[in-house]
Amino acid sequence: MTTSVPALGIEAIDAARARLAHIVVETPLLPLELPGVDTRVFLKLENLQHGGSFKLRPAANAVLSLPPAERARGVFTASTGNLGIGMAWIAARLGIPADVVVRPGTPAAKLAALVRLGATVHEVSAGQWWEVVETRRFPALRGRYIDGAGDPEVIEGNATIGAEILDRCPEVDTVLVPFGAGALACGIAAACRARDRRVRVVACECDVAAPLAAARAAGRPVCIEPRPSFISGVGVATVLAPMWPWLETLIDASVVVPLADVAAAIRRLATQQHLIAEGAGAVPVAAALAGAGLGRHTVCVVSGANIDPGDLATILAGGIPGNGR
Repeated sequence: MTTSVPALGIEAIDAARARLAHIVVETPLLPLELPGVDTRVFLKLENLQHGGSFKLRPAANAVLSLPPAERARGVFTASTGNLGIGMAWIAARLGIPADVVVRPGTPAAKLAALVRLGATVHEVSAGQWWEVVETRRFPALRGRYIDGAGDPEVIEGNATIGAEILDRCPEVDTVLVPFGAGALACGIAAACRARDRRVRVVACECDVAAPLAAARAAGRPVCIEPRPSFISGVGVATVLAPMWPWLETLIDASVVVPLADVAAAIRRLATQQHLIAEGAGAVPVAAALAGAGLGRHTVCVVSGANIDPGDLATILAGGIPGNGR
């Protein structure tokens, strides 16, 4: 471990839960039947959250934690869609400005949701987008930047998911979580540690872009070359340096699944569980269906539902959007 990581106390998590009590949905756990497997698997349905993803929790907790005068000046973020949607949702409720910087390839369904919620959308190149992520600045904007990875309030918001899992499934020993920047997995792991529970947290990636697996193999963040796919919520080029100490400390393992398995998991969720999941949200389910990373009592976090209708139609017809490009 290169840098010490502050413990997230139960008081901070409880404060976040209280702050979000009338904002977020306490999403249910649904059993996932895996015949022939000696384990119980549940789905944590954050795809049923307001805005269609778990990102409302970290976004709302971060915005609501701001002093009122600072909050009134507005907020902005760089997002692949879902964090921006969560931020726009709470900003609309509070009546404050929200700006979202998006990169090429952001799904049309997510862009439409941002506009519908009243956010101002700034479409920039991939390089410009990554610069905003790293510097937390965008020349055209002067509001407060909401960092989807590095802000403590973001980790606290994500930790509320872990607290709910422990409340609903006290016997849980493993949680499979999609890996984007790592704040979701770290928040859930921190919630388990705050309650002195030894729960194995497994970060799940797709083989089109697996920066965490590469970093764990190298012992440090390294750059990879992501392949374009229909999955927008996971798969950046590298692990962010501020997140690496958290990930080294809190994440127990990582799993990488093929793109075809993610499409199959989306199809399975839609046809058998009657649930809509976007690519990132289905990655942990794909891992579970392959028997990867499972414990005796496993929870898969289905992180979001914001998939383009055309991509969903292709998957339901048995294909992979873009021919798996």
